[in-house]
Amino acid sequence: MHLVGTGCPPYGFRADETRFRQINRRVNAWAASRLRVPAHPTKTLMARAFRSLKNYNYRLWAAGCLVSNVGTWMQRTAQDWLVLTELTHHNASAVGTVMALQFGPQLLLLPWTGWVADHVDQRKLMMVTQAAMGMLALALGVMTVAGVVALWHVYVFAFLFGCAAAFDAPVRQTFVAQLVGDAELPNAVALNSTSFNAARMVGPAAAGLLIAGVGTGWAFVVNGLSYVAVLCSLAWLRTDELHPHPRAHGSAGGRGMLDGMRYVWKRPDLMALLGMLFLIATFGLNFPIFIGTMAVSVFHTDARGYSLLSSTMAVGSVVGALLAASRERTQFRALVVGAGVFGVGCALAAVSPGYFWFAAALALTGVAGLTFTNTSNSLIQLSTEPAMRGRVMALRLGIALGTTPIGAPIVGWVADHAGPRWALAVAAASGFAALAVGLRHLATRSPAQPR
Repeated sequence: MHLVGTGCPPYGFRADETRFRQINRRVNAWAASRLRVPAHPTKTLMARAFRSLKNYNYRLWAAGCLVSNVGTWMQRTAQDWLVLTELTHHNASAVGTVMALQFGPQLLLLPWTGWVADHVDQRKLMMVTQAAMGMLALALGVMTVAGVVALWHVYVFAFLFGCAAAFDAPVRQTFVAQLVGDAELPNAVALNSTSFNAARMVGPAAAGLLIAGVGTGWAFVVNGLSYVAVLCSLAWLRTDELHPHPRAHGSAGGRGMLDGMRYVWKRPDLMALLGMLFLIATFGLNFPIFIGTMAVSVFHTDARGYSLLSSTMAVGSVVGALLAASRERTQFRALVVGAGVFGVGCALAAVSPGYFWFAAALALTGVAGLTFTNTSNSLIQLSTEPAMRGRVMALRLGIALGTTPIGAPIVGWVADHAGPRWALAVAAASGFAALAVGLRHLATRSPAQPR
């Protein structure tokens, strides 16, 4: 009953008014959705690809890494050029030895690097390793500028640099999850690769100009100074906004690494992934040898021509990284496709009739190689328990980089004795072999597993 003088409408009228307002809101929302101008597909793609940059900590970290990555690529180019043309007479085996010494510690120190990544403060450890690598680069630069460097010096510095990098790499890979959380991890991993390969476009070209202008040693000096950017970004992070994972507890050293190996052994998907990675990393990812020998022995270019080929491959890698960043999901199928296209790209590079055809094949190989390595990184991190992530990532890096001492000397020997084109044929074969492993896993995996 309506109470006179209370100012309250009848209950039925209030219900009707409420229902009318709800209907009105729905109609307005429907009309707005029909009149709204859709976002441009390119803008939507770019926003999705760079979404991790909304995070302050990741933005700061990415800026520091970009500066350091440019320096890293300058040093890699200068080191290969120093060994290939200044300390030897186009000796690809010497370049392979340097690569073996630089990446060998990834495998040699494997029992400890993964355990450290799971048990210590990752931010503080990276500050130590980054500072150590910066000082080593400066020391090699000073010796080269002074004209006292010899081949054995480069061997020693490569090994010491590799030891520092062996402890740095698993931590740097897993630290990204602390910056953005697991939800945005695939995007952040892809953006890291974009930064690394964008620097790959700039670094070799800058190194080529620096080598031609003032000498090889200054590229090492610039790289040493570039580590200051990473140290500053680590120091300025907002630690209260990090996403820390629980630290592991258990056996140290070799016994801790055995735990990681047992974990992988029980996972057919990880076994297949790491098997594919072994094939391509051992015999396929030796591009300092491929590019250096093709540039010098086949196309007879100078330092600028050599650095341009490295930058061209980086263009393809950046494209692959951006494509990976724009994907919402990471699937095993992308790994298989990447392996197959990698084999095709290396085969095309092996039969390229001229410099620019070779450069185009390198760009395609860059897209495929980046797709493969990025997908392996994201799949392993997302499918591994947080407490085991450091050890499993150390296994991945041990295979990705630590198998270089096996493959680089073999590929260098093939380049010296059969020619650079046959060395690229070995790389193509590794891609097709990895493709076969991936297809076999897709055919035999259980329907419940994601594809």
